[in-house]
Amino acid sequence: MQINGSTALVTGANRGLGKAFTEALLARGATTVYATARRFDSIDIPGAVPLHLDITDPASIEAAAGKVGDLDILINNAGTSTEAPLLGPSTDNIRRDFDTNFWGTLNVTRAFAPRLGGGAILNVISALSWYTISPGSNGYAASKAAEWSLTNGIRLELADQKTLVTALALAIADTDMMAGFDIPKLPPHEVVAQALDGLEAGKIKVIADKPTANVKASLSRDPALFYADITGNLFG
Repeated sequence: MQINGSTALVTGANRGLGKAFTEALLARGATTVYATARRFDSIDIPGAVPLHLDITDPASIEAAAGKVGDLDILINNAGTSTEAPLLGPSTDNIRRDFDTNFWGTLNVTRAFAPRLGGGAILNVISALSWYTISPGSNGYAASKAAEWSLTNGIRLELADQKTLVTALALAIADTDMMAGFDIPKLPPHEVVAQALDGLEAGKIKVIADKPTANVKASLSRDPALFYADITGNLFG
């Protein structure tokens, strides 16, 4: 996958990883980068093409697809994380996380994949695709596990059109989603550099940080041991 000379679209491009993806794609020579968000007037990235796209709204997805021609790279970055315990008083926040992280990602992919003609899709999943750490994040974790499975599924379904499908998994980046956690965080541009290097190298999975690598490596262990030291050795 060559980024130089490509046409790309990034969801959730107004801040955090999405903004960093847009800037990095342009820096690597992408000819056109559609920077999308629910509020496209919040996008201020020189050289990008702002485009309104609410990934939870099928009409918005259809309208955006109508404004984009051939595409080489689709970055499914947009996501939500709510306070969503699975056994809490309401399932509303769980549904919000699934509407964005699973259904939104799937519907955007369904709209844009046919015009890739090869090319690549990169989905931003999470270390929480593979474990849970607190009741409040359980809805998010479930939605990201579903997005991981979605990523593996569309990879098979798009194999005949030779579209590379890559999962970017990370735990801790310095974004608004992690603003409330006083822990070391990777700068977004470092995460994005790893992701785009992996995309150009044809990798189907990019593990961005040590906590995620530790979680992934521990999945074959006894779950009782895994959860016993998840906040200790795993993150040490």
